[in-house]
Amino acid sequence: MDQTPVAPRQPPLSVFDMLKVGVGPSSSHTLGPWRAGQRFVESLGPEMQDVTGVQVDLYGSLAKTGRGHGTDIAVQMGLTGADPETFPTEDLPAVIARIKSDCSLDLGGEQAIAFDPAAAIHFRRDEQLPAHPNGLRFTATLSDGSTRCETYYSVGGGFVVCDGEQECADVASLPYPIDTAAELIAHCDAASLPISGVVLQNELAWRSEADVEAGLDRIERTMVECVLRGCRAHGVLPGGLGVKRRAADTAERLLGGALPEHGDFFDTIDTASANFQTVLDWVGCFALAVNEENAAFGRVVTAPTNGAAGVIPAVLLYYRLFCGADQNARRRFLLTAAEIGCLFKKNATISAALGGCQAEIGVSSAMAAAALAEGLGGTPRQAAAAAEIAMEHHLGMTCDPIRGLVQIPCIERNVFGAVKAITAARLAIGRDAADARVPLDAVIRTMWDTARDMSDKYKETSEGGLAVQIPVNVSEC
Repeated sequence: MDQTPVAPRQPPLSVFDMLKVGVGPSSSHTLGPWRAGQRFVESLGPEMQDVTGVQVDLYGSLAKTGRGHGTDIAVQMGLTGADPETFPTEDLPAVIARIKSDCSLDLGGEQAIAFDPAAAIHFRRDEQLPAHPNGLRFTATLSDGSTRCETYYSVGGGFVVCDGEQECADVASLPYPIDTAAELIAHCDAASLPISGVVLQNELAWRSEADVEAGLDRIERTMVECVLRGCRAHGVLPGGLGVKRRAADTAERLLGGALPEHGDFFDTIDTASANFQTVLDWVGCFALAVNEENAAFGRVVTAPTNGAAGVIPAVLLYYRLFCGADQNARRRFLLTAAEIGCLFKKNATISAALGGCQAEIGVSSAMAAAALAEGLGGTPRQAAAAAEIAMEHHLGMTCDPIRGLVQIPCIERNVFGAVKAITAARLAIGRDAADARVPLDAVIRTMWDTARDMSDKYKETSEGGLAVQIPVNVSEC
């Protein structure tokens, strides 16, 4: 009798857990700490009216690259109760400047407390909390001198867990429980459904079909709006590296003039006569646009992270503009992409602080590749093969941002991730999936093994790679 222990089921993940609307530049270093600040305020309950001060301690990777990623800005915004999904990003500088000048913060948007960011936010660069490299602790002092403390971990992709709790506690019963790619393919076979069809049935356990469609449309709309903003914005990105925005110049060159002031400039793109080079340039332009917006504290979709947010929008727009995908097809694209991301999160990581850039750009490329392969008529096995091919050629990629900023090499890596995804999809649908020799589950395990073997200096610490090879003669922001 087989005595092999059965692994416990992973908590289920929704498409909308994997694809989240947030603010750049980093899902783990900005969006996660922002959400942690909100959660801490909520945890205070009625005691919030007795709070006289708050101290924030940042540990590990959050401390080492937190300034470049705006972690200090994020925790302040979280403490004010602002929502990263809806807060007007153009108002961010004014809010942060006011807190600094007044040495005061409206806790939860209603309780004014003394708060000097320079004294209240501590970057503990030489300390790391035990559960994850991205740890942070909030300590509130009450009027009677007592304190309330909570520790959180920003575990990648905007996911946040409080110390001692389990991630994703929602245990809704799903018609197709999925922990591995093999299970996903088996469900597709049994139900005669594509990957997106299986994922949709699971989503219906949580919400109505109308709500699923509305949510997917909102995700796509946010992606498109981000591309449009990025393709209209000129200038230099914040942070001191002097990185010039390129998406707008590229778009204007491809269109032969300035972009329309209003409306959707996609209608002006001549897709019918576009050659290979032009298509490639547009894909790169779309990816650049998103990640330049991300680097400038713009609103993006975490897919699966902010640092990799440009890959899926670029491939989705390729699918829409150059492959003729309608709205329903694009919804299915997002369903498939999200499920592949869930497999990596459950069985490896989507955190660069744990796995390097293979966990961000690599995963996003795999997500986009599978989604495009299905959209181009590929079978579930071919879609899984596309994801495998994309990740196979990102294995071992390090995370070594210069000066802790999500700019070099991160922005250009999104372009390469998008192009690799398109190539992987076309390779996968161009052959019999039975000829594939590496299953998706195997490459996910390999990515995780590689992540654990990788030196910490290549995991979003800016202590290795390009981050130490390129001199930066400016003071830290």
